[in-house]
Amino acid sequence: MEDLNSLIATNFKKIREDRKLSLDKVSELTGISKSLLGQIERGKSNPTVTTVSKIAYGLKIQVAKLITTQKANTTVMHKVNIKPLTEDDGKYKLYPFFPYEDGRCFELYTLEIEKGGYLKADPHIDNTEEFLTIFRGEITIKVNDEKYIIKDGDSIRFKADKPHSYRNTGCTLAEIDLIVYRHA
Repeated sequence: MEDLNSLIATNFKKIREDRKLSLDKVSELTGISKSLLGQIERGKSNPTVTTVSKIAYGLKIQVAKLITTQKANTTVMHKVNIKPLTEDDGKYKLYPFFPYEDGRCFELYTLEIEKGGYLKADPHIDNTEEFLTIFRGEITIKVNDEKYIIKDGDSIRFKADKPHSYRNTGCTLAEIDLIVYRHA
């Protein structure tokens, strides 16, 4: 776990520099002395909760922006580094490129289904949709007893808060991109 003082120092400095604010200006906005702000920014001070709150209030940010590790602006996911979820004796592989995460309303997967492979999905929570694009092969999607045959280059969107399943009814491996979207 990252040292909290170092984390606050790094985040505070980045926010201040991104906004092109001097320590004098931050002192004016927060009511905290320039010298204490400098110590905090260098990780030489152990700021109190009150001090961190004053900085956040003065900069009009959430305290979490100072005390949590900030996400990178860019994330590259390599398929070889992703462990797929499998069932049906390995006849399908679900690669969770961007699985569910707090604050994000979608998930992104790549789904590979071997010839004859089958995947039955439980209904998702209310107001969830799935968006699929088939890049290779053919699958039959069943949603509430309705069947849809989707082939190379086709896409489908459906309410996924109902029982649904996927079956490879083609002659080759089916490769599919799958987005699960939860409406707020």
